[in-house]
Parts: sequence; structure tokens; C-alpha cells
Amino acid sequence: MDCPVPERRTVEYRDPDAKVFGEIRAAARPVILKGLLADWPAVRAGSESPMALGAHLAGFATGKPVRFIVAPPERGGMFFYGDDLTGTNFEAREAPLTELLHGLLHWMDRADPPAMAAQSLPEPVAVPGFAAANPAPAIVGSAVPRLWIGNAAVVQTHHDMFENLACAVAGRRRFTLFPPSATKDLYVGPFERTLAGPLVSMVPLHAADAERWPRFADAWAEAEVADLEPGDALYIPYMWWHHVQSFDPFALLVNYWWNPEGQRRQPMQALIHAMAEIRDMPSDQRDAWRAMFDAFVFDDAAEPGAHLPQTVRGIQGRMDPQTSAAVLASLAQGMQRQR
Repeated sequence: MDCPVPERRTVEYRDPDAKVFGEIRAAARPVILKGLLADWPAVRAGSESPMALGAHLAGFATGKPVRFIVAPPERGGMFFYGDDLTGTNFEAREAPLTELLHGLLHWMDRADPPAMAAQSLPEPVAVPGFAAANPAPAIVGSAVPRLWIGNAAVVQTHHDMFENLACAVAGRRRFTLFPPSATKDLYVGPFERTLAGPLVSMVPLHAADAERWPRFADAWAEAEVADLEPGDALYIPYMWWHHVQSFDPFALLVNYWWNPEGQRRQPMQALIHAMAEIRDMPSDQRDAWRAMFDAFVFDDAAEPGAHLPQTVRGIQGRMDPQTSAAVLASLAQGMQRQR
């Protein structure tokens, strides 16, 4: 599947120290960390052969079934919705990891294989011991590694509500990235029926019809591309949209998701609640609530309650995780009473 490539390329770094990576995170832009994982045994095994990498992974497999998805060859390697958007163009299966690895190796030399992918397998469950043999970069802290194993396939543009370090272990991958500001121009699919949890764009990069998706041109103007070779990693900031294309018949990516320690918030629920309560109000009332959100949620210039004594600021002041949890619990109780 041929997809266009943005002109802008993601900036590359080599061996950034903690101070430099702090600056990278503060800038909230993607960066490629070249060769970050070059010393991993898994990367070395993958550079030797797919069979060697398969054996490396199989050595940690528990024998428990793992979930993976399969799309028929006529789908061109793209995992997406079915034609009427009520289902998907792929099916989910389960098998021990060793069987999945055997299947991928079996299809490697076939001209028209099905697209296969095990997505987001948590290391402690699927391959305990992999992380000890292939230690996490220091920048991800205590984040749990997750494995993405498959062949040449396309994962449609989506975003995650985490910071993300995506590590290419075997196989070449291309990430096409869009900032959160492009959301309105990406034609987001159904909230209620996603492909795997995160929201996805409905615009296929290989067929971005300008008549059907006219605003996508504005999103494309903000896009950038990150090409990863085995051993490279990509830092994806919070909520950045990314389209992922794998080019090789046997590929492994390990990623780490994290958010600030102790953060357990559910901003998507707040968005959905606002959509239900505010979006269909008359325009003058929506403007009034836009001003309220700007003043109490999105104003970075000042703390809204700074004019009040600390003892009575309440939710206008900065909230620690415990206070935030108490406020959310109170809201949940109030919504329950309204039913």
C-alpha cells in the first residue's frame, strides 16, 4: 500500500541525557532517538534473522493464548472498519504466542499473505523475562513494555492519552504524525465503536480524497514523518495522532506508555459529558460556557482562584491527586442522583 509522505521530517537525536530529554518533553514535539536500543539482544537477534528473533521471543513465552488480529489479503494490509462501519475488516483470534510466531514465519515468503498483528501485549503476561533481557530506557521510568508483533500492515491514524516511546526492534516502520491541533481536520470516527479503544481518523492516507475529506489538506500541512530502523525509538507526545506502516514480513515493536505519576484522570469522560450537556445549547449559551472553560480550565496565565485566600479556593486552586479523586467521586454521586 503506497501512502504519501509529508515533507516535514521528525528531528533526530542521539543519546540525549536527562536534561535534554526534559527539554524535548517540554517542547511537546516528536523526536527520533537514533540507535537507542542498539544493544538489546532482541535487536541483535532480529538483525541476524526473523527466525533468530522468533526463537528469542519464544524463549519467554508462557504458553498462554495471546490475542491477535488477521485481515485478508484483499484488504491491502490495512486494519480498519468494515464497509458499513458497524464492524471491522479484520477478525480477532487467540493462540499461544509460539503458534503466532510460527504463522508469521510461515507466511514470510508468500506473495499475498494476510495481515497479522498481536497488538499491545503486556510483557509481564505474554513474555515475562523479556524486559530483564532487554532493559527499558531510563526515560520511561517504570512504564510496562508492550509488544506489537506482526507483518507488513497499516494501523490507521489514531491517538493515545499517554506519552509514548515506540521502539523499533525488528522491521522498518513509518510513523506519520499529526499534532492535536489537527484533530478537527482528521474526520474522527465513531466514539462508540472504535477499532481498538482509541479514536481513529476516517481518512485513509493512501486514498485521501480531497472532495470527500476537504479539510484534511489543513491536517496534512501540519504532518511530519518519522522513519524508524531497528534499534531506533520515537518519542510521541501526549495525544499526538500517528499512522503506522510496517514494511517487512516480520516486525516487532516495543512501546512504553506513561503519564505523570499518580495521574488517574479521565479527560475523555469530561469531553463526552461536555458534548452531551453543552454542544447543543443555543450559540449564545455555548459562548458563555466557552468563556467559563477558558477562564477555569485553559487559562495558563494565572491561577483562577489566586484572588481568594488559600483556605477557601476549593477547586479553583491547584488540585493534588487525592483532591481530584474526591471531586470526581462527588461528581459521580451527583450524576447518579440525577438519573
